[in-house]
Amino acid sequence: MTSEDQEPRERQLEVARTIALDLLTARQRSIKELRDAMAKRNVPADVADEVLERFGEVGLVDDSAFAASLVASRSRYSQRGRARIRQELQAKGVDRDIAADALESLDPGEELESARAVAAKRARSLAGLEPHVARRRLAGVLARRGFPSDVVTRVLGEVLGSDVD
Repeated sequence: MTSEDQEPRERQLEVARTIALDLLTARQRSIKELRDAMAKRNVPADVADEVLERFGEVGLVDDSAFAASLVASRSRYSQRGRARIRQELQAKGVDRDIAADALESLDPGEELESARAVAAKRARSLAGLEPHVARRRLAGVLARRGFPSDVVTRVLGEVLGSDVD
């Protein structure tokens, strides 16, 4: 490589590092998110790979830590269930095995409590509806949040009573 070729490469590396650092300043990101952001800014793939490899070596980028953090955050603060969190991890490009490992840390009791909190809050706005309509709507809300069917059934019984449609 001549010095003329080296200069553009150094600039490309600097641009890639700047993009990654700017994004990581706001929050943790998956490797795919960073790679996609660099691609949008026309950073060559080999340059992006080099920067991401170096960031991984120094601990700035780690999909396992990212997945664990996202699982904890979405469960605790966004009150989402396992299925919805799995979808989000997949959309962010986290490897299926890494996602599965992170989701193992999700406590079923905590998931149940999250579903109860969502249901209790939503049930107040459904109070004037026919019982079967309120039950159907609340089941839909919980399912869209990614809670498993056994949790949805249990929470519906607790919040709306055991009225049979």
